[in-house]
Amino acid sequence: MERAGPPARSSVAVFCLIFLPYALGHYLSCLLRGVNAVLTSELLATVPLTATQLGLLTSVFFLAFALVQLPVGMALDRYGPRTVQLLLLLVAALGVFLFSQGRSFAELMWARAVMGAGLGGCFMAAVKAISGAVAPARLPSMHGYLIAVGGLGAATATMPVKLALHYTDWRGLFLGLAVGALAIALLIRLLTPAMPARQAPTTPAIRLRDVYADPAFRRTIRLILLPHTVFFGIQGLWIGRWLSDVGGLSDDSVAYLLYLGMAAVIFGAIGMGMVTEWAARRNYTPMQVAAVGVALFILVQLGMASNYQPGLPLLSVLFTLLGTVAGLEYAIVAQSMPPSLTGRAATCLNLLIFTGAFLVQAGFGLILGLWPVDAQHHYPPEAYRVAFGMLAALQLPGLLLFFIDHVRHAGASGKMAACSAAMINSKEDYETRSLRTSRQGKTGPDR
Repeated sequence: MERAGPPARSSVAVFCLIFLPYALGHYLSCLLRGVNAVLTSELLATVPLTATQLGLLTSVFFLAFALVQLPVGMALDRYGPRTVQLLLLLVAALGVFLFSQGRSFAELMWARAVMGAGLGGCFMAAVKAISGAVAPARLPSMHGYLIAVGGLGAATATMPVKLALHYTDWRGLFLGLAVGALAIALLIRLLTPAMPARQAPTTPAIRLRDVYADPAFRRTIRLILLPHTVFFGIQGLWIGRWLSDVGGLSDDSVAYLLYLGMAAVIFGAIGMGMVTEWAARRNYTPMQVAAVGVALFILVQLGMASNYQPGLPLLSVLFTLLGTVAGLEYAIVAQSMPPSLTGRAATCLNLLIFTGAFLVQAGFGLILGLWPVDAQHHYPPEAYRVAFGMLAALQLPGLLLFFIDHVRHAGASGKMAACSAAMINSKEDYETRSLRTSRQGKTGPDR
């Protein structure tokens, strides 16, 4: 078990010894999560895949990622982030190496599943380490910076990966990424201090059930969970195909737009943390900020469903920019749970997010597969119109319920305030009448 490190560290020490090493793991996770969007042509040239197989091959990463969340969450609380992250990165390096050697759909799928399982603790280990090192009020900004690093990793999976293919093939690329995973594991082992670990709970099942039953947790996922799954599921694969099939853009143009989108994630994540803290100083909650962002995010998806070709590049960037609002989920949950359960609470959330992302990514491919492809293996615009329209329709109920509850609570608060004011006025009138009566009793009636 890890021993507790120093209780207080300077901002520079927190950044260099805690934030940066764990953030690099999240960087690698986001890079590998979305790299297939750029490598689609190279993969199809090596292993012929249908849309359903391509969606399953890419989305199995999310499924494996989701399946390890609960055990990873308990391990983070029990053993601390350094030990857990080190072991998982070794598993991730194995999965990346196996993917580089894959020769069939089955081999590639299983290797990507191992990869997803190994990377399943990167973000949560970082959240756990950061939550124990900074004040709760700074968590939205720190989570925003962490998500921005993930956006940088996703951006690296676009144009930089496309440029790297001029010097090696996709197999050589994955070999290099396997070495990178080992390097990050070594960095965490050598640099990061041991974080405080907590005693294992005697009834972990009850604790996990309590997380899902918590009212704040349920209100959060009702609003943000589906947008979060759509953001992860679509951004990691189908935006590139949509730009190619509907917009008729070349692979280089698609890679460039994906790069711009991931750059937007970096600025959006940082900006979202800053906006949330700015709003808090004006008595607006993170949930209210999230609701506005989710509404705009759904509007962008409705625009994507229209398949208006001149607007496709802008919509693709706006999708990733506004999708960063989903990152508020982690900060809201971290602020609402006790420190001893931050690992489990975050991984309970991740279990839902990545299971949903798997369903969105695979389901999107199944919907597209209902239409035949043309000679260039492009799906028709109608297929994307239906798929994006269905996603937007699924997210609307959570947003509407939030605003209904908000209006209802505001109305109830208004009624209570009016009732209190009436009681105060009645009391003041009563006291005034009593005082007047008392004076009249002493001086006689007014003339």
